[in-house]
Amino acid sequence: MSPPPEGPLRDITVLDLSRVLSGPYCTMQFADMGARVIKIERPGGGDDTRAWGPPFVSGESAYFLSINRNKESVTLDFKHPEGRRLLDALIARADVLVENFRPGTLDDMQLGYDALHATHPRLVYTSISGFGQTGPLRERAGYDAVLQGEAGLMSITGPADGQGYKVGVAIADLAAGLFAAQGTLLALYERERSGRGQHVDIAMLDSVAALLTYQAGIYFTTGAPPTRAGNAHPTVAPYETFRASDGDVVLAAGNDDLWRRFCRVAGLDACATDPRFATNRDRVRNYAALRPIVADVFGRRTRAEWLDLLNEAGIPAGPVRNLQEVLTDQQLLAREMVHTLPHAVAGPVQVLGTPVKLSSTPGAVRCPPPTLGEHTDTVLLGDLGLSTAEVAALRAAGVV
Repeated sequence: MSPPPEGPLRDITVLDLSRVLSGPYCTMQFADMGARVIKIERPGGGDDTRAWGPPFVSGESAYFLSINRNKESVTLDFKHPEGRRLLDALIARADVLVENFRPGTLDDMQLGYDALHATHPRLVYTSISGFGQTGPLRERAGYDAVLQGEAGLMSITGPADGQGYKVGVAIADLAAGLFAAQGTLLALYERERSGRGQHVDIAMLDSVAALLTYQAGIYFTTGAPPTRAGNAHPTVAPYETFRASDGDVVLAAGNDDLWRRFCRVAGLDACATDPRFATNRDRVRNYAALRPIVADVFGRRTRAEWLDLLNEAGIPAGPVRNLQEVLTDQQLLAREMVHTLPHAVAGPVQVLGTPVKLSSTPGAVRCPPPTLGEHTDTVLLGDLGLSTAEVAALRAAGVV
């Protein structure tokens, strides 16, 4: 194990019963900030994402490796009486429990919030599910692509004349993981006042709906649901992607001054004085006429030429880059957003860093993602005080 972390959550222990993405993404944020995260996995198989791929690195899933650094892995069948006894002992030592089972699943095992709060009143119990712990859809399973559709995100993503697109990452899972981390921290903060834990109830549906922001505002104001517009913005223009002669550029002329500056560098002086395009409101209303003009002028220069011109004029713009370009970017590397860790099986593996930069108690990427059950003996022997013979017997019985 690495030296004790010095992050702001260094005194917090998180028992992680979650799997796949939303829960592990939540608990990784705690682990990065110094919390001890003990990940409970099924003996023999572990987290579902250990089998998701390709790609694999020496049998280790790239998906799993991306969201489970800084954690300890303990294999434990808590449906077995002996496994349940061990789990109860770990719960008694934890500050936080995170789970993303379908609502009701852990209640049936007397591991739901009500049962555990009665015996462990300081425990913060965080549940992530597709539709939440209440409401008529509470028992439905939640999958990211389904939730992107049901929460309206796909209706505003994609080409105007085509079908809706899902976002290129599992945004419903990731947003739920982010809100779960925020809610858990709020519950821990309140515990400092009251001495009592509480239930943090996070729904993927709620999480995606919360991201709709100004698109929801458009509906609330007009009564008409916004539609897909490709890369165009519904309330700002021009604010989208344009094709240069050798690649795509994102232009963000977010106000009238930036628009006039763009017209100067683009040689579109007539557009700057055209009453159809004078104000942002005018440009949005007349965008069908404006876009072909801007698109035509972009095609006359290379991407690099446009970026030099736009950056020099102080106009927000950037290239549409692939992930190789992004993950080797000098700015990202300077911000310590890519780390290389020595993995016991996969060798050197690269993972993303934490975007939260704290000046006095920073988080850190300390440990590689664990192999399945890598810390079972450490936790059972060191934390729970079992003997080597007892652990061997549990392993022979398939409990760990």
